[in-house]
Amino acid sequence: MAKEKFTGVKGMNDMLPQDAPIWQYVQKTCVDVLSSYGYQEIRTPILENTRVFTRGVGEVTDIVEKEMYSFTDSMNGDQLTLRPECTSAVVRAVNEHNLLYGTTQRLWYCGPMFRHERPQRGRYRQFHQLGAEALGMAGPDIDAEIIMMLARMWKALGVGPVKLEMNTLGAQEERQKHREALIAYFEAHKDQLDEDALRRLYTNPLRILDTKNPDMQGLVDAAPKLLDYLGEESRAFLSRLEELVSSAGIEYSINPRLVRGLDYYNHTVFEWITDKLGAQGTICGGGRYDPLVEMLGGRPAPGVGFAMGMERVIELMREVGQVPKASQTDVYVLHHGGESQAKAMLLAETMRDRGIRVVTHPGEASIKSQMKKADASGAEFAVFATEDELAQGTVGIKALRAHEHAPFAEQTLVATAEAADKVAEALAALHR
Repeated sequence: MAKEKFTGVKGMNDMLPQDAPIWQYVQKTCVDVLSSYGYQEIRTPILENTRVFTRGVGEVTDIVEKEMYSFTDSMNGDQLTLRPECTSAVVRAVNEHNLLYGTTQRLWYCGPMFRHERPQRGRYRQFHQLGAEALGMAGPDIDAEIIMMLARMWKALGVGPVKLEMNTLGAQEERQKHREALIAYFEAHKDQLDEDALRRLYTNPLRILDTKNPDMQGLVDAAPKLLDYLGEESRAFLSRLEELVSSAGIEYSINPRLVRGLDYYNHTVFEWITDKLGAQGTICGGGRYDPLVEMLGGRPAPGVGFAMGMERVIELMREVGQVPKASQTDVYVLHHGGESQAKAMLLAETMRDRGIRVVTHPGEASIKSQMKKADASGAEFAVFATEDELAQGTVGIKALRAHEHAPFAEQTLVATAEAADKVAEALAALHR
């Protein structure tokens, strides 16, 4: 009887060791930028009460209606959901722990999200987002600062140019007037609406503007524009945002059809888009969500934030040739087994004391075989702790990669007691 071979759940992917360095690089690069703007990390559970998302995201959004992984807790009957996004979860945590009491918060997060949708390039059922939330600050200057911060991230990651699109959803009463106008307009053209649009007509007509159906593009282009319903305060908010973004030298366009898929947004919404990833061109989106803190049980407080899709950003980096060359090993230590193996292991410990990443060859094998393993490890240097060298109180060091003026281009004997220092100096010279 053949053994059953298990595979992962469709749309939920393994991250393999060879992919780990780019994930680590992207997160570290982004977190360094976030830290330079005063953001601190927050971690929330992967599971939340379902109401966190139905209340915050909106009960008639695609996420809640079709994409959430929800279930009943068999222990107590609670309705739980694997988080499909993290803004609502962060706001829940901020409310629960009174983090906005008399202060503001700049928070970032990174982790897996879950949506039950058809897997395709850059869109998976388990996907990862890195995002940030600025809470307790009401002005367009914070919206602009977040956009500037993202522009800095794209530059640091080397993924430009990416296109910035912005829009405003105005205030609640303005959206209500626009909503009524949209319903009246689409009612008059019901025969041109597809199934999704008919379903959304009376529950969430704004989402019809975001349709991807090419047969409806002309109809949607002629629909009433929210910009025409904005009051003086909302127009001033958008104008100041544009002024600040322009002053930073960031190019953008106003897209009146940009609405985002979540109910909690107001005023600013934005997306960063690339033409390198086909139909899945949005790599980051966000905006202002002033109603959300109160919607989830807190005292009224403004908020604005963003979330970027890690898989899409990494896919874009690969597409434009910006994947950093990275190894998880600095040194590979070779030996003859027996007593030389024990000494090789102790030598490796002294190098690790210097912050050097070291792999000691496991077991016994010929030096030729060990050299093949050393080369495949990606290490910069091989250290030979062989019997003859050790008997003389020395070890050999040899560079495994070709670098201009690289130390130890030829195998060189150094005193065993000085080996860790010599390797540390050689690695520092490579990274100057």
